[in-house]
Amino acid sequence: MRATFPPKARLHRPSEYASALKGRRLARGALFVVTTPRVDPAGPPPECARLGLVIAKRHAARSVTRNAIKRVIREAFRLKRHELPPRDLVFRLHAKVQACSLADLKQRVRTEVDALLDQSKR
Repeated sequence: MRATFPPKARLHRPSEYASALKGRRLARGALFVVTTPRVDPAGPPPECARLGLVIAKRHAARSVTRNAIKRVIREAFRLKRHELPPRDLVFRLHAKVQACSLADLKQRVRTEVDALLDQSKR
């Protein structure tokens, strides 16, 4: 199976983000909180796991930092997408990113995101 990241695996509309952010928290780490919408029995279930990212400028002031974080999260999700249950996942940066090298930041983010995705499988 190819690990791709097609448009159907992403959240697009503000309403999709809003329902996920108002939903329940699946996991929390030092940098990120993972939320998902509450289950709507009347609505159709999603056909695959979908990813949304909320990386605020107030927590990561430099655009280089924000873009690196997003790339690392997308890559980790892309590789584990086939293992995840079909639901929407929103990763929200909730803590200020400390000054460090970009390589160290990417390693910290990847370690935490892999752990949060493993917790989200349940």
